[in-house]
Amino acid sequence: MFSSNDIKGLVSAIEKDCEDTLLPPEGGLEAIGQPVIPFVLIRGTRGYLERITHQINGTYINGWYDACAVMIRRLIETLIIESFENNNIAQNIKNSTGDFFYLSDLISKTLSETTWNLSRNARQALPKLKDIGDKSAHSRRFNAVRNDIDKINAEIRVVVQELVYLAGLK
Repeated sequence: MFSSNDIKGLVSAIEKDCEDTLLPPEGGLEAIGQPVIPFVLIRGTRGYLERITHQINGTYINGWYDACAVMIRRLIETLIIESFENNNIAQNIKNSTGDFFYLSDLISKTLSETTWNLSRNARQALPKLKDIGDKSAHSRRFNAVRNDIDKINAEIRVVVQELVYLAGLK
């Protein structure tokens, strides 16, 4: 017969084995492939941007399209903030308590900012990227499918590349 301490020890050993062998590493895995964002656009920028990019590509590869759309939204939001900070105008996208605006206002401020000149393609793409991210994050009955991401893939690339440059990351 096993004592309760023996059982607890066995359970702990099994949990440790599972953690070491079955779970991905604590910091996540790198995506295999680059179906949404070419990693060259982000490589060498900031670690958290690289991890978000791996998550975007990884969720797409695994067919988790809502998660992919939400992570695209997160990357765009982060790059917009990085762009304003790099140009020393972050105060333009903060409310009276010092919090950054929500994405809709971040996009409006980005489109009207005179410090830079976004391309026509990026200007047209930003609302589309927000829309799919919003639907995936907030709509109870919407589930993104592969075609939703595929339709905006060119726009994602244009916006990410422009914002990476505006943020002074490349």
